[in-house]
Amino acid sequence: MAKPRIIIADTDVNYIIPLQLKFSEDFFEKVELEIVTDNEYFETLFSTPQRADILIVSEELYSQSMQRHNISHIFVMNEQYEDEQTADLNVNHIFKYTSIKEIFNEITGKSADVLKLDKASKQETQVVLFYSASGGAGKTTVAMGVSASLTKNYKRVLYINAARLQVFQHMLENHSAITAAEVYAKLATSTENIYSDIKHVIRKELFSYLPPFKAALMSLGINYSVYEKIIVSAKKSGDYDFIIVDADVSFDEDKAALFNIADKVMVITNQSLASVLATNILVANINGASAEKYIFICNDFDKEEDNALISPNVALKFSVSDYIDHFNHYANMKPDDLSKESSIQKAAFLII
Repeated sequence: MAKPRIIIADTDVNYIIPLQLKFSEDFFEKVELEIVTDNEYFETLFSTPQRADILIVSEELYSQSMQRHNISHIFVMNEQYEDEQTADLNVNHIFKYTSIKEIFNEITGKSADVLKLDKASKQETQVVLFYSASGGAGKTTVAMGVSASLTKNYKRVLYINAARLQVFQHMLENHSAITAAEVYAKLATSTENIYSDIKHVIRKELFSYLPPFKAALMSLGINYSVYEKIIVSAKKSGDYDFIIVDADVSFDEDKAALFNIADKVMVITNQSLASVLATNILVANINGASAEKYIFICNDFDKEEDNALISPNVALKFSVSDYIDHFNHYANMKPDDLSKESSIQKAAFLII
């Protein structure tokens, strides 16, 4: 079977190299990749009929004559950002100066039909646990924002709020809880196939999520270990690329079990002294917290405020990988709004 043919055409060599490298790393020996940086050669090439699965071309080189060729997907890299493109409806327009990862994900997401990758080569479902050592750090906001950002990068995402008393529904369009008695009966007597038993109640807005329970776990007679069983069985299903687990603050044996099954742990702190000291204590109680599995994020960062993360009086036991900015309309932001923020997008790329 012939390999998909991908042509990347741009006279800006410094721009084209990172994109070429990304395709080479992810599709090594699976595609025929052609790089064109010379304007005259490009014109000569397309002076004869061409067949290609994907053409990625700068707006400088692009013309509507490209559409007369047998090209399945055309991506035009625009120098200026535009929300809407009305011309050439069968052409995809991408802002050239977003991140290479974001551009790559959009191209491969929209071209999945011609890339024809074997399912066996797909990455295994990743479980990402979001946790804070103290309340008020904005863990749920970050988890939902990252879930939305991953979805916009063509990832299949399941969000699970693993709290004993859930209070996340205000960020969703549908606030209603699960009402079916048989669902709670299955949760109370959960087996290793629990995901299949309750899959029909999974909702989807921007991303898929397990709806809130109608009461606290204790009131429903459900053991906290149900979350571990749901996560493990959902991962086995292969329905998702990422399972985002948003856990409550308490740290006990049940929470330790979630740490163990997670592929990555996003520890959310903020710049306050109380939050930083609590995160230090958490790190002291976790084996291997300095490993690649653990990613520390400072949320709600305001450079005008005191920052305990850089205080000479605090001996940090962890290293912050990134900062998420303070948002002026934080309380009213929905997952879709959050996913448009560059600092949320950067956090999402830390786990892709």
